[in-house]
Amino acid sequence: MSENIYYKPGFKYQLTRDYQVVLPLLGYNITTEYISLNEWGLLTIHRGYAWDGPSGPTIDTKNFMRGSLIHDALYQLLRLGLLPQSERFIADKILQYCCLEDGMSHIRAWYVFQGVDKFAASAADPKNAKREQSAP
Repeated sequence: MSENIYYKPGFKYQLTRDYQVVLPLLGYNITTEYISLNEWGLLTIHRGYAWDGPSGPTIDTKNFMRGSLIHDALYQLLRLGLLPQSERFIADKILQYCCLEDGMSHIRAWYVFQGVDKFAASAADPKNAKREQSAP
């Protein structure tokens, strides 16, 4: 029996059902515990996946949640080195598209894209992966 607990900080939301979407990310065959991306661009984010929701100076609105889920999953694949960093721009555009599709205003979605395009590179960098911690 272990006296310590082990966890990763920084999560706010957790999927209660699997989610699937087809993305313009073709030719990959990636499988992790909670995320899979097949060669036809089918992204599956499995029940139990945890993410931090919309980041930065923003509020968590319903028209931002799906985009933040997909974006966080893609950035996790970038951090893990399973997607090349050259796909970061596509991940950022997918976020903008999802926000628009879910009813976000064009101006806010434009600001969302500008924010991640200019300031989120470090979140996709493998050296910034969330590390396991323990307590006590």
